[in-house]
Amino acid sequence: MLLSEKLLQYCWRYRHYNARSLCTAAGAPVEVIQPGLPNTDAGPDFMQARIRIGDAVLAGHVEIHLKASDWYRHRHGQDPAYGNVILHVVWENDRPVTELEEKGIPALELRDRIPGLLLEKYERLMEHPGFVPCSAQLGQVDEQVWLGWKERLVIERQEVKTELLERWLEETANDWETVFYRALGRSLGGPVNGDALEGVCRALPLKILARHRDQLLQLEALFFGQAGLLEAKFSDAYPRQLQQEYRFLQRKYSLLPVSGYYWKWLRMRPSAFPSLRIAQLAMLMYTTDHLFSGMLEAGTAARLEQLLSVQAGGYWDTHYRFDQLSPRREKKLGLTSVRMLIINTVVPMLVLYGRLKGMDRYTEKALALLQVLPAEQNRITRRWQELGVTHRCASDSQALLHLKKHYCDERRCLDCRIGIRLIHEP
Repeated sequence: MLLSEKLLQYCWRYRHYNARSLCTAAGAPVEVIQPGLPNTDAGPDFMQARIRIGDAVLAGHVEIHLKASDWYRHRHGQDPAYGNVILHVVWENDRPVTELEEKGIPALELRDRIPGLLLEKYERLMEHPGFVPCSAQLGQVDEQVWLGWKERLVIERQEVKTELLERWLEETANDWETVFYRALGRSLGGPVNGDALEGVCRALPLKILARHRDQLLQLEALFFGQAGLLEAKFSDAYPRQLQQEYRFLQRKYSLLPVSGYYWKWLRMRPSAFPSLRIAQLAMLMYTTDHLFSGMLEAGTAARLEQLLSVQAGGYWDTHYRFDQLSPRREKKLGLTSVRMLIINTVVPMLVLYGRLKGMDRYTEKALALLQVLPAEQNRITRRWQELGVTHRCASDSQALLHLKKHYCDERRCLDCRIGIRLIHEP
């Protein structure tokens, strides 16, 4: 039988055990008045519990283990954080814990008190090899359960995304424009080149870009130069111009470029090549002054799409890389890419701004954007769709991406409303 300490904690928290004639290992009657509050930090598993043992009502902490001997294995006796433990709850009382007995702290064994069916359902989830642990049972879950759970998952996803942004805000002394600029670069680079393009943004401060905002050639020279992509000997006139401009600006501002070896090109769609993403970022800085302020003021998703839908400069109509001619095609940032920028950059920034400024309207605006933007289409969302889990908008797809990564992949079924529902379905 598969069992985990997490399951035992869950059963204790929600009283999923037979409490009739409950007693300690020594035979003293036990009544659980309050199981306590889950402790997510170091220390005992539950805080502020209230337990009646015999005629005495005790208040303090509860520690939970699969085996009583785990108390020794985890060396809790040497940790002062466990000094206020009043009850040791175990699945199996395999041996006496002398140091607890000497303090009058009893053990409570639950091995024969947790329903076998609950254990079987939990084991079925933990051992299922599918895309998600409950893939074979999803048809049993009511749509209303999904709706409420998706709403919570979207909020959790924004909390995760804003952690990095908040650190950047501290680094930059609350410079929202710089944080947005970095985040935009990271998103434009995508999962493959996001780190590298963020590095370029770090190496090229906004105050320098602001002095050359009305000269696209100089902006491109700064971006490509700082990206380490102007080191070669070029045949085309345009990259040679960029090279010349960059050498002058590099000396003027004492710029240090990042290494051109950071960029990855293999197995990428040409439309996502770093050269095009850099050119599009340069054009975005050229066409929009104070980007973050513009995003705050934009009232609708359509307006945001308009602001972010930029086209790389004319040279790129016939190139994907320097000195490599290609059939003529305008290199405009596609609508799907623009919407991904809104989802992954604009929305988290609005959420963070609203929270830190105490202005709920920005948080509401961010969540409303996710409701009107189409659902993302990728490998993960398609698998959910195959299992009959719908995603009608970006809010749904964001929720499902978060669910897969932070719950299903980690087998956190006991923290998931879907998993809990399936475990308790008759």
